[in-house]
Amino acid sequence: MTIEIVPLGAGQDVGRSCVLVTINGKNIMFDCGMHMGYQDARRFPDFTYISKTGGFTDILDAVIISHFHLDHCGALPFFTEMCGYDGPIYMTHPTKAICPILLEDYRKITVERKGETNFFTSAMIKNCMKKVIPINLHQTIKVDQDIEIKAYYAGHVLGAAMIYVRVGNESVVYTGDYNMTPDRHLGSAWIDKVRPDVLITESTYATTIRDSKRSRERDFLTKIHDCVQDGGNVIIPVFALGRAQELCILIESYWERMDLTVPIYFSTGLTERATEYYKLFISWTNQKIKSTFVERNMFDFKHIKVWDRTYLDHPGPMVLFATPGMLNVGTSLEVFKKWAPNPKNMVIMPGYCVAGTVGAKVLLGQKLIEVDKFTKIEVNLQVRNLSFSAHADAKGIMQLIRQCEPRNVLLVHGERGKMDFLRNKITKEFGINCYMPANGSSVKLETRRAIDAKLSSHLLKDFLTQNSQKTLKDLNNTDDDKELKATSFQPQSAIPINGYLLMNLNATDNVSTPTIEIVKSNDFLKSESLLDNQV
Repeated sequence: MTIEIVPLGAGQDVGRSCVLVTINGKNIMFDCGMHMGYQDARRFPDFTYISKTGGFTDILDAVIISHFHLDHCGALPFFTEMCGYDGPIYMTHPTKAICPILLEDYRKITVERKGETNFFTSAMIKNCMKKVIPINLHQTIKVDQDIEIKAYYAGHVLGAAMIYVRVGNESVVYTGDYNMTPDRHLGSAWIDKVRPDVLITESTYATTIRDSKRSRERDFLTKIHDCVQDGGNVIIPVFALGRAQELCILIESYWERMDLTVPIYFSTGLTERATEYYKLFISWTNQKIKSTFVERNMFDFKHIKVWDRTYLDHPGPMVLFATPGMLNVGTSLEVFKKWAPNPKNMVIMPGYCVAGTVGAKVLLGQKLIEVDKFTKIEVNLQVRNLSFSAHADAKGIMQLIRQCEPRNVLLVHGERGKMDFLRNKITKEFGINCYMPANGSSVKLETRRAIDAKLSSHLLKDFLTQNSQKTLKDLNNTDDDKELKATSFQPQSAIPINGYLLMNLNATDNVSTPTIEIVKSNDFLKSESLLDNQV
């Protein structure tokens, strides 16, 4: 059998995540995102690869969204309402709750501020979300008679999930974005040892092994404190949910501890709404948040106030968490334009910036940035890049591979050079094939055919008896503490059984699968099939 995988987005690139998988005759699309680096038709995946004439509902069996970030869900209303897909869409409960808000913000910026016309409407977003079927963690969902899906905790942001899909004897895991390290408000990603035929994993930080989180946090707070003490303003571009809450918790506790009065602002009303989401989906947060939530809500910030555009003309100093991240549109770009010429001010980039965005150009050290034909920004302010990204680093990716033991690995959501380095590392360390297709390129993986075999009850009873006797004998022969030895005894992950394998061929049918049985030697000699010369 063959599994075919085609990235329609995020192939040797970060952004516009969309991966088409054909498994056992079923077509599943993982994620349906937009690209922050493009303002034309390239911002959405090229759905013509699936069909040039439409009819997507007949071709696709399911669409599964891993989390609410726009580079993973931003094209969904376009695909359902403008391209006509009307089939099942799966995502977790928090993702379903938060997706429409971020999609509406994206629509407002694109249509109302930039004046674009060929774009999805508010009504389309609502109609799209009505088609979504929410799923719980560790719940096995039957899409149809053949397709089973199961969601695992991914960390990263509230509601993010890694998806395990099984069709017959073939299986795939799609990670979306994930984080193997717990942070101040979320736990670390985790998955069963599902041993899929292929693991499709993000590789944003394919060559990075992060330093101590504590030293990064200390550096972040020191830089902000030094800047505001000198009378400068600090802008921190963030997405409204996720890293924003992580950094707000950090700076709130520091301001409280140091008794600082410099104002801190957050540029959207989503801070209030975020608090409600974290209350509603408290089970998705880490243990510390859960245990202290009743006494003190970590998301009720005393020092952080809502931003008003009139504050832009205030002399400062101040700190602003401005949305969205990457400085590409919205409040973050508007404020950056105003503050960028002043060397007293500072921008701290706390995460990854997609190539082509203003944030990426700032990190490259460009002193004159052309936003569009009419706008150029003179950049004199201090630029700092401190990664608080909630993506797995190289160590985390290797850890996940050990955890789920795939037969093949396929890398998406990363830069080509970095992916190539990680691919070689995976192949060398695990001895398995690793692929990194570009957008529109197909990878076909041959899977092993599994055949059920019956195990003789006599053989199993004999083995269990011998095995238990051997274990007791080992315990009795040792001079160590028997009780300690017994409690530390670990079950075996694999059990070798010696017997005869009978393959019973149907003489009248050369097509059907042979029946297989593993028996004791005595049973083998008495086998009717053997006597009938059918074995």
